[in-house]
Amino acid sequence: MTDAIQQVADGEMILFDVRDANELAQTGKAEGAIHLPLVSFQMKTDPRSPEVLPELDVNKPVGIYCATGARSGMAVRAMQQMGYQTVHNLGGLGNWANAGGKIVRA
Repeated sequence: MTDAIQQVADGEMILFDVRDANELAQTGKAEGAIHLPLVSFQMKTDPRSPEVLPELDVNKPVGIYCATGARSGMAVRAMQQMGYQTVHNLGGLGNWANAGGKIVRA
């Protein structure tokens, strides 16, 4: 996890928070994370979609977290099926915080 924290800080990894807006409002998010709820995740990450986020590249590493790791696991599998080369399930936001990652208010 500390590697992921450093990679995000260095701009080498894109970090997604796939929790819903209520969870984000209650706990904040990992510093550097893009909030992208799971319900709109596929549309914004599919390279073939006209709504794909411009900062995404199938060759750039991606880290994804949620509250416990279940939803981020689904998002990881979806991105792998879309052709992303390096996608990591970082588990829950607590894992990020416990490894020394900063939490910011949304």
